[in-house]
Amino acid sequence: MLLGLSLAAFTALHTGISLIGIAAGVIFFAGLLGGRWLGGVNTLFLVFTILTSVTGFMFPPKPIGPPFLFGVVSLLLLAVALYALYGRKLGGRLRAVYLLTALAAQYLNMVVLVVQSYQKIPPLQAIAPTGAEPAVLATQAVVLLAVLFTGWRVLRPARAALEH
Repeated sequence: MLLGLSLAAFTALHTGISLIGIAAGVIFFAGLLGGRWLGGVNTLFLVFTILTSVTGFMFPPKPIGPPFLFGVVSLLLLAVALYALYGRKLGGRLRAVYLLTALAAQYLNMVVLVVQSYQKIPPLQAIAPTGAEPAVLATQAVVLLAVLFTGWRVLRPARAALEH
């Protein structure tokens, strides 16, 4: 029992929290690409991305591995992002720091989404039963390219504002 829930129910809760965080992050960064700062969506992204890592630590203990490390790194990135956003109000270079750390946290969640999708969704599992097949690597490459493109696009205006 975790938080009074069966392991299956807790896993569903954690998955739902993760999907909300990822979706909010996608919407927030898409807004930035369109020149709009979606404050409410950004808050939703931050809260649910933090909750994703926190609930991930509540699963029964296993040896320290990638899920644990992703959670630690994500929380560290989000701590820096929260400081830049709320502690320093995105002043000076901290807008770029916020965007980089928030996008990196989003990327980590998307990497986990791809891995979990190939492990848990039967048609994807049939394509890549071990998780090391080219389809998984190609999907991860597309995610990485999308994140790199997004970072490049949203940081250009932030960098240009600093130069003027």
